Amino acid sequence: MLGALATVFMLTAYFPYITYSVPLAASVFVMIAVIESGKRWGLFTYVVTAALTLLFAELQAKLIFVCFAGFYPVLKAIFEGFRSRIPEFVLKFVTFNFCVITVYLLFAQAFGLSEMSDFGVYGLLILLLGANFIFLIYDVILTRLASFYMW
Repeated sequence: MLGALATVFMLTAYFPYITYSVPLAASVFVMIAVIESGKRWGLFTYVVTAALTLLFAELQAKLIFVCFAGFYPVLKAIFEGFRSRIPEFVLKFVTFNFCVITVYLLFAQAFGLSEMSDFGVYGLLILLLGANFIFLIYDVILTRLASFYMW
C-alpha cells in the first residue's frame, strides 16, 4: 500500500517546479514502511515503487528516487543504529556524494556532457556544495518526521 502511495505521489512530479522535491517527499512512505515493518519491508517498498516509477514518472524525478531518495530511508535506519554520530554522518554524506557523482558521471558519458557552461569545474563544486546543504536539510526533516510519526 505504501509503495502504491509513493508511486502516485511520484506521478505529481509532472507539475512544474516540484520535480526535485517530489522524490524526497515520496521517500517518506519508504520511511514509514521501515518504522512500521522493518528495513526489509522498507527495501521492498522501495523496489516496488522504483519499478513502478521507472514506468510512469517524470525522468528527473525517477532518477532522483531510484538513485538515492528511495533507498535512503533504509540506509538512514542502518546508519543511525551506530553508537557514534561521527560514522553515521560520514557514511550518510559519503553515500549521498557517491550517488550524486556516479549519476553525473554516467550522464556525462552517455550524453557527452563536459563542464558546466561558464563556471567549469567551479560550477560543479558549487552545485555539489549546494546539493550537500539540501541533503543535510532533507536528513534533518526526515528525522523530525520520523519522530513526529512515532509520537
